[in-house]
Amino acid sequence: MMQKPEAMELYPAEIGNGFSYLIYFDDGIKMDLTLYPLEDLHNYFDQSDGLVELLCDKDQRIHDAIEPTDQAYWLMKPSSRMFDDCCNEFWCLASYVAKGLYRQEIFFALDHLNQLLRPELLRMISWRIGAEKGFTFSIGKHRKFLDKQLHKDELQKLLETYNCGGIKETWMAFERCCTLFRSYSSQVAASFNYQYPDYDKEMTAFIYESYASLAKRADGGVED
Repeated sequence: MMQKPEAMELYPAEIGNGFSYLIYFDDGIKMDLTLYPLEDLHNYFDQSDGLVELLCDKDQRIHDAIEPTDQAYWLMKPSSRMFDDCCNEFWCLASYVAKGLYRQEIFFALDHLNQLLRPELLRMISWRIGAEKGFTFSIGKHRKFLDKQLHKDELQKLLETYNCGGIKETWMAFERCCTLFRSYSSQVAASFNYQYPDYDKEMTAFIYESYASLAKRADGGVED
């Protein structure tokens, strides 16, 4: 099987003048091959993310040393503004997750939980990891090595936030996300001497007061 992103209409690619082939071979090998015109050669290296290794240059076109590095993806220490923004985004999004659950709109709730709120939790966790171990390494694309940086009990608690089999289960997962975010953000604030904002207290009160009111009018509350 082969995919050609630049030839697709539903998922158009954005890589400039290149044309790519995502090739799946029968022996289980996958190869991503992108072809560029020669006039784009130096722009390709200048604009790369650093994860480039020169394997062959038979015409001796590359004169500068190419040293692959993942530094562009290292954990980055947050500024106080970045920290505050993350907290603000998480707790504002929390109201959307809760609203979807209150209204029994499971897909609305799941979309906000997994696509929008969860990334802020993972961002905060990565900052705690950086505060503990330094900001001189990467945890991989889509944080694929995050599990290697967490203690066993921390990982288990995080994995439990992915149990979303229905309204009740999603509500429990959502509450676990909030508990973890509260813990990790407090640790990050203490590590960098940042002020922990009031969004948590304000939005938690808003969510649970709203839920208490709505639950009285809904049969079964948040039960399936």
